[in-house]
Amino acid sequence: MINRVTHQTVQRSTLANLQLNLDRMSGLQGKLSSGKVITKPSDDPAGTAQALQLRADKRGVEQAARNASDGAAWLTTIDSALTTSLGSLRRARDLTVQGANGAAGQQARQAIAMEIEGLRDALLSQANTTYLGRSVFAGTSGAGSAFTMTPATAGPPATPPVYAFTGGEGTVERRLAPDAVVRVDVDGSAAFGAPGSTVFEVLDRIAADLRAGGDVAQHLSAIDTRMEAMLGELAGVGTRHRQVMDAQQGIEKSLMDLKGSIAEVEDIDFAAVIVELQSQEVSYQAALGATSRVLQPSLMDFLR
Repeated sequence: MINRVTHQTVQRSTLANLQLNLDRMSGLQGKLSSGKVITKPSDDPAGTAQALQLRADKRGVEQAARNASDGAAWLTTIDSALTTSLGSLRRARDLTVQGANGAAGQQARQAIAMEIEGLRDALLSQANTTYLGRSVFAGTSGAGSAFTMTPATAGPPATPPVYAFTGGEGTVERRLAPDAVVRVDVDGSAAFGAPGSTVFEVLDRIAADLRAGGDVAQHLSAIDTRMEAMLGELAGVGTRHRQVMDAQQGIEKSLMDLKGSIAEVEDIDFAAVIVELQSQEVSYQAALGATSRVLQPSLMDFLR
């Protein structure tokens, strides 16, 4: 059986092909203008799922990068505070040795005592160092400072200054990876001493003995103990800082790899799309030419 072909059938077929070419060209133009292979999930469901997972991984790595940057800032702040504190404590030890010299007169001992009290205040300021409003030596405590001082009273009875540690029991940590967490704070009582044996109280006793004419050499061992404790904490800070820096390098590489993977899934090959678009434009122009010829003859055509 022979199917009957009419002008209307040819027109419908030609217009359908013309619309198909136009749709393909529109899709290519959309890819070229957006620079993306996937403009909607239906373009590539599998690629869309892969892109979403890669972007989720990228957000996790970016958060780890922020954590590492914040942790590095905490540890840098602590390193500076402990280094400065060690310098002050070394100076206090030198002054104590100088004050223990029997040749020093009372006026010289008084001057040494005043300088030691100045170093005590400087150490207290370093012990209360903060980063973004949080004390770096108070753990998870919400207190604005790690140590507080109740001034001495003249009496009677006279009382020495009282120092209290306000730090919390928890530690401040930053997650650098799903299985890697680093501590970014330092226990103030470990670095500067617990109440009753703080470096501030040691220096207060030295200053009092200097004014009273007592033997201050007995306090050298206490200063050495506090210096050893600070050095130990400083070494720990250095180790953790190196860990954070190494993690930052790994995070940076992971971020670059993820960006490359996302680009492979989502981004177009501009050269290939341009060539395909030009080819499709030629095809569309040819389809337009064919469509223009599909015209049903009129009565005037027959009369001519």
